[in-house]
Formats: sequence, structure tokens, C-alpha cells
Amino acid sequence: MTAVGSPADGAQADVAEIVRTHLRDIPDFPKPGVVFKDFTPLIADGPAMRTLVLDIARRYAGRVDVVVGIEARGFILGAAVAYELGLGMVPIRKAGKLPGQTLKESYALEYGHAEIEVHTDAFEPGQRVLVIDDVLATGGTAEATAALVERAGAEVTAIEVVLELSFLGGRERLGDRDVNAILTV
Repeated sequence: MTAVGSPADGAQADVAEIVRTHLRDIPDFPKPGVVFKDFTPLIADGPAMRTLVLDIARRYAGRVDVVVGIEARGFILGAAVAYELGLGMVPIRKAGKLPGQTLKESYALEYGHAEIEVHTDAFEPGQRVLVIDDVLATGGTAEATAALVERAGAEVTAIEVVLELSFLGGRERLGDRDVNAILTV
């Protein structure tokens, strides 16, 4: 894949096109009939990843106090955006992966069922939170994450995803929350 220039070096890149050209489809993963959208080629391309991170960071600079990254690919992007903004990052993990006291939320996936957790003391009351993940599909993970953030006393300022699979209707599950997708298919 061809690397792209970052906004920092003056290039005016179309971030959605960068995402589109760096995604690959993995058929029948994690089970038959599911086409997994793999964004590891995007994060493997340094200039493309930088362009994506800077695009997201510019959108939320001064608007959020902390970034949430959803396990597992949301950790990668969330940490990079938090770093760029000079903020901390709170991980939302699969159940049983965090030490200490946690809040737990169950949700349905397009191909199963899962539970996620966050530490009970992860947020200060009223903190403005940016939730980041790679894909918005049925909306179950994002909805459960927003519920955890809100139960912990913070407010979801926005939910940012790299790719939205609009045909699965996930955005509708998120109510009136601010949702931004870099690329929607």
C-alpha cells in the first residue's frame, strides 16, 4: 500500500479515502457468513495512521477531558488520540480482564453475546468523554460502553468510529449521542 502524507506536512488527504484503501475484508471471520473489516493495514501504515489520529484529535480538541478505547482495536486508536490531545485514556475491557472493582454491561453482537467492564473509579464526575472504536456495526458495543461511562458518572461527548456498517443500523441504538464515522458503507 502506498503511504500518504499527514496533515502535519501540509498534505490535504481525504481521510475517508485513506481508510477505505487501507481496510481489508476477511470473509467468514469470526464465524461463517461474517465479513470482518480488518483495519490492521491502516495502523501498519505510519503516515495513514497519523493522518487518521490528527483528523480525530482536531475534531475533539478542547471538547473532551478523557478518551475511552474499546477493546481491542479501540485501544490502539484511543491511545494515539489521547496522546495527541494530551489526555488520559480509559480502557473498556472484556469482562474479567480488569483488576479491582468494576461496572459491567452485557450486550449482543452481530455474531454473539458479550460483556464489557470499566473500573468504578475510571472517571471524575461530569468528565467529558470521547469513545473511540474501529467499527460501528449493530451498535451493541458502543451502546454498552456509553451506558458504562454514564453509570460511572461521566458524560459521553461523542462516539468516534473509523468505519460504520450502516446496513446493520447501529447508529439508531445510540439515541441522540453525537456519532462520527470516518467512513460509512
